[in-house]
Amino acid sequence: MKNCERIANLALAGLTLAPLLVKVDPNLNVILTACLTVYVGCYRSVKPTPPSETMSNEHAMRFPFVGSAMLLSLFLLFKFLSKDLVNAVLTCYFFVLGIIALSATILPAVKRFLPNHWNEDLIIWHFPYFRSLEIEFTRSQIIAAIPGTFFCAWYASQKHWLANNTLGLAFCIQGIEMLSLGSFKTGAILLAGLFVYDIFWVFFTPVMVSVAKSFDAPIKLLFPTRDTARPFSMLGLGDIVIPGIFVALALRFDVSRGKGSRYFKSAFLGYTVGLVLTIIVMNWFQAAQPALLYIVPAVIGFLAAHCIWNGEVKQLLEFDESKTAAAVSQESSDAKTSKKVE
Repeated sequence: MKNCERIANLALAGLTLAPLLVKVDPNLNVILTACLTVYVGCYRSVKPTPPSETMSNEHAMRFPFVGSAMLLSLFLLFKFLSKDLVNAVLTCYFFVLGIIALSATILPAVKRFLPNHWNEDLIIWHFPYFRSLEIEFTRSQIIAAIPGTFFCAWYASQKHWLANNTLGLAFCIQGIEMLSLGSFKTGAILLAGLFVYDIFWVFFTPVMVSVAKSFDAPIKLLFPTRDTARPFSMLGLGDIVIPGIFVALALRFDVSRGKGSRYFKSAFLGYTVGLVLTIIVMNWFQAAQPALLYIVPAVIGFLAAHCIWNGEVKQLLEFDESKTAAAVSQESSDAKTSKKVE
């Protein structure tokens, strides 16, 4: 881990805990927390080998419609069923997901203090009565799951904003780290679709805001305001993860070419500018704003302007991680075959 990454991790942890001790301006807290989360997730997404599973153009086109169906389903559930019942079921679901996400997030730090065989030796556990189903894990993953379990139990029992944010940040970091768009074309399709999705559900219907307020689960970050009328400012995890995976793709593009973090910087700057614009407009009109309305044009615009200025539009559009992964896999298999022949 580089020094800048270590500093970003420590800054994110400190900023998350800061409202417990001092008064932090919620607008500044939203901007810094979101930007640090994207930064951390992007650098964690850089792996020795390219991701084998990437999103296709068809999946990207379908995503806003699937998201709309899920959002509307949640709205109808809260409208016709008991809010407590729906949130109880969702709490159980996110309890399990939270343990997995939080343990995966802290696992790299835990591994540094454990013996190598704890990190490498797999334990295989078969489900009783269903012997064909099995789970593989290491001792280090068990150790990492312990604090994750305590945090999830704290969240389920108290619903404290700090527990909510801890789980939410873990979901964001894991989402940016694990999800791959594959290519900038796919990323542009996804962001453009969700740009329209966000505008429609926030400006033209009460659905998005209603679900966000009713959904008592770590799908949003809460920032204390010290205002009894409006105790928390909120930022949806999608406003971090969706642009974040695009910014992470820019970083991996830079790494694949060995030219530093040129396009990552422009995409990350675009995300920061878009988020700042969201906060400014939200405070100006004193109304909820679809963050992707400002973030998507800023991220794509800054990256496009940079690559046009450098005359590298073709290289950027031709970049495809799925093809890179296939090439790496082919080279690996060829190397194994040559060893067997020798």
